[in-house]
Amino acid sequence: MGAHGVKAVFFDLDNTLVDTAAAGRRAIEEVLPLSPPGPAAARASCLLKVISALQSKHHYGEGEARVICDKVQAKLLKECHDPAKMCITDLRISHWEEAIQETIGGEVNRNLAAECYFLWKTTRLRHLTLAEDTRGMLTELRKRVRLLLLTNGDKQTQREKIEACACQPYFDAIVVGGEQKEEKPAPSIFHYCCDLLGVQPAECVMVGDSLDTDIQGGLNAGLKATVWLNKAMTTPVDTSPVPHYIISSVLDLPAVLQKMEHKINANLGTDHMASSNE
Repeated sequence: MGAHGVKAVFFDLDNTLVDTAAAGRRAIEEVLPLSPPGPAAARASCLLKVISALQSKHHYGEGEARVICDKVQAKLLKECHDPAKMCITDLRISHWEEAIQETIGGEVNRNLAAECYFLWKTTRLRHLTLAEDTRGMLTELRKRVRLLLLTNGDKQTQREKIEACACQPYFDAIVVGGEQKEEKPAPSIFHYCCDLLGVQPAECVMVGDSLDTDIQGGLNAGLKATVWLNKAMTTPVDTSPVPHYIISSVLDLPAVLQKMEHKINANLGTDHMASSNE
């Protein structure tokens, strides 16, 4: 990209390079499958599997399975994990344990909760894939700039995801927030990434789907640019922080980088002409 351009690109993992949210939903559907309420819903969400661990092995009804499913999803969304107090496995088994207890009542069934959790986890990992076109884009991009994967989260969970989607060969370095003193949006983790690659913050671009962590973090660290992946391309009521660029697909990134390069070259040309006139 030239001596004065972008030298490195940092990518977020979850819901940027891989669709973690969809994999999680599909995993819950396979653990606690729900019968589609109608043709429209079936088309919108794909076919839900019929066989259920809870229904076939433990004789829970569809309604109970639906409630448990909703409760687990809600707990995952509100999850606050402190690795110093509890490992991620115990925490997530507790989500299932609580959801089953709140729905079914009776005695706590830790074994059933663990069974559901591990089935959900292995299913989610199986559905985590790095799309072929994304692999191609990363391969081509790496010919011109250095690439780094920067993801927040529990180290065990994130390393399992990275292994599952087999994305290691496409990056010069991988940094997991749970292995560092601070996670995104703290400037320190971005500066650590710069040091790993031997580049300056002003030579790096951050790409991610989260305004709060990816975009704010890139701005906090003084990176050259931030690129927000907004798949829905809907503008929030309060778009804060403000990214430098917005894309609807990670595959649009090369065009953004090319635009940045043209802008840099144009500015350099203007500066050169001004210097010559002086």
